[in-house]
This record gives sequence, structure tokens and C-alpha cells, in this order.
Amino acid sequence: MKFSKLSQLFLVSTIGLFVATLLTACEIVTIDYVFVASSSGIETFAIDSESGALRTGAANVTAGVSSPVAMAVSADYANLYVANQGNNTVVHYAIASNGVLTQKDTITAASSPVSLAVNAAGTYLFVASGPNPSLLTAYSLSSGAIGSVASQATLSVPSYSSDTIIPTAVTALVNNDAVYVTAYDLSAYNPGGSATSSANPGWVFGYAVGSGGALTVSTGSPYKAGVKPTAIAADPTSRFVYVTDYASNQLIGYTIQTGSVLDFLINGPFKTGNEPSAVVVDPRGKYIYVANSLDSTVSAYEIDLGTGTPSIAVNSVGSSTNSTDTQPVSILVDPALGRFVYTANHLGNSVSGFQLNPNTGTLATTQATPYPTGSQPTAVAAVPHGNHATESVSP
Repeated sequence: MKFSKLSQLFLVSTIGLFVATLLTACEIVTIDYVFVASSSGIETFAIDSESGALRTGAANVTAGVSSPVAMAVSADYANLYVANQGNNTVVHYAIASNGVLTQKDTITAASSPVSLAVNAAGTYLFVASGPNPSLLTAYSLSSGAIGSVASQATLSVPSYSSDTIIPTAVTALVNNDAVYVTAYDLSAYNPGGSATSSANPGWVFGYAVGSGGALTVSTGSPYKAGVKPTAIAADPTSRFVYVTDYASNQLIGYTIQTGSVLDFLINGPFKTGNEPSAVVVDPRGKYIYVANSLDSTVSAYEIDLGTGTPSIAVNSVGSSTNSTDTQPVSILVDPALGRFVYTANHLGNSVSGFQLNPNTGTLATTQATPYPTGSQPTAVAAVPHGNHATESVSP
């Protein structure tokens, strides 16, 4: 039977629509952009919405980059801040809707910057720097631009003011009320050297943030934090703070009291893998993920929302399903959907990816992980792409 020309045209049209539908169904949709700091600059990757796989995004940025060690993103996801130990600077980049970075302004810190945090209101950039001197500095922000110093605090242990304090990380509460810095006393903890102080080695310095960015020391601060605290994260309800102790292989938990005062969780600390170096709380406030640099693994914990207690109920330490490439030193949960976890692997020269089950917190590796990066990546940050609603939790 022969088709008429009209029938043939109808058949071709139908086949074309079918193929287009298939192509549309298979179209790669980007939900986030991931920024990776390495000796090669700031690299940009795009996250596939279905698989979590990373693919190369906008061009690599080298302008303003000099041995980057930390990054922070503003709450509106429009600005990226990069801390450079090569020249003691913090550089501000504007983030375009397609993930392209444009260098804006630069400030020079009084000492080597080690960690950054932006308050949720987008009004202050907190920079932990040191040693010699060891400082927490609050810089004013205006539409993302870094302004003058609003307030500054010296990181010093009472009765041991001459000790050398090594800051390691900083976090700001979502409610904008407080900021916390982890540090250790080199005079009390000096592997391969001599300890010259009887002070406690590890500390968390707490500050209430007041009008004009004023930093007021929290009652009882600094708080004991094991031997060598390396990373810190607060939950999205501003009720709990978690710190990794690199030397003791532990996760230390605190409850946040009135006036930004910290109290230990009564049943902690909690076991991690070996040499935990980074920690993140997922945007729902349900799970904690810790990157263990020596084991090259991620430890996953479920949070008791009433007490803040982390329980290893998912992907136990050393699980083959949560192995990374070599020496993970930074970790994040994607902000768009809260469905993927990524680590920057310093010696692996890569990023490892995991799919996060939002119902159980379990992790499974993403397609084609790990993803090659520049040499010795040190930090990762991410912003959502498009109109994807970010995951959140209400107090």
C-alpha cells in the first residue's frame, strides 16, 4: 500500500515530534554550579540534575588567585569570596546566572587568611586569619562589595596571651546573631616540636554580632574543642554547632545558648574516620557529612532534631559506598535540591561526587566520579542555577 504525500508528511512530522520528545527527555539540566579552588585557579563545573555528574562549566579564572585556601558564597548566591594565602588577600567575584565569575574588589588582610563566612543578611564578611596576628575581622558588605573593617577581634586564650594561636575555620549563624572560629594553641600542641604551654590545645572562639558588626566575646569563650579542631559548621536553625577534631578523630557537638554561649552535647564527642578535615550540615538540617582526609572517606550522620545528637545510622565510617579520591579537605551539599555531596580531594587532584538520599541520608557515588580538577584543590563552593528552590528547614 502506498502512502499519499499528505500521509507521508504526517508520518514524518509524527516521527520528528517523537524524536524531539526523546531528546528533550534526555536533555541535561544544570541545577548548580560548583566552584573549585586549586593551584590552577577557580574552576567552574555544572551539576547534572539527574545523575549529579559534573561537567566543565565556564572558563577557568586565574585573575586575583594566589594559592587559594578557602571560599564563601553570599546567601543570595550572587557573590563569591576567595581567600588567598599567596598574597594575604580576599578577592570578591560577581557570579553571573551562567556561572561566569567576574573579579570585582580585593582587600588585603593583616595576616594570612584561612577561612571565610558571609552572614545570611549579606552585610558582613568574616575573615579568620593568622597567625601573627591571629584575628577575626568583620568587613562590611554593600551589594557584595567588600568595604571597610567593621570590627576586629584578636584570637587569644586568657592567661596565655603570648601563645601562638592557629585559626582553622569560621562559621556564621543563619540568624545573623553570632560567629564562631576554631583554632588550636601551637604552644600546647606542636607535633614534632616542643609544647611550651599548659593551655588546652583546641578552642572555639565565640562572638555575638551586634549593631554595626560589633564583635562581643561570648560568655565563657573560648570553649574547649579537643586537640586540633579543623572545621566548623552550624545547623540551619542556629541551635547547634559541630567541630571536627583532626588529631582525635572526633566530631564535637555544641548547643547554642542565649547570648551565643556554647555548651557541649552531653553524649559527645562522636567518632569519625581518621583525620577529619571538613564538615557540612545538609540544608534540611537532618544530616551531617564529615570528610576524613587520611581515610579518604565521608562519614554520614543523622541528626536528632530535638537534641542535636549526631548518630552514625547511615553509611558508617569506612563504608565502601562513601569512599572519595585521595585526601578530601573540603565538602559541600548542593544548595539547589540538597541531593548531592561533593568533596575536593587535595592529593587526588579531583572532586568526588555522591547522591544523597533525602529520606535516609545515605550516599551513593555519582556517575563517572571522581572528576579531574587542577592541581591540589583546597576548597569547594556552589550556587543553585535557575529557579530551583533551595532546600531549607524551619526552626
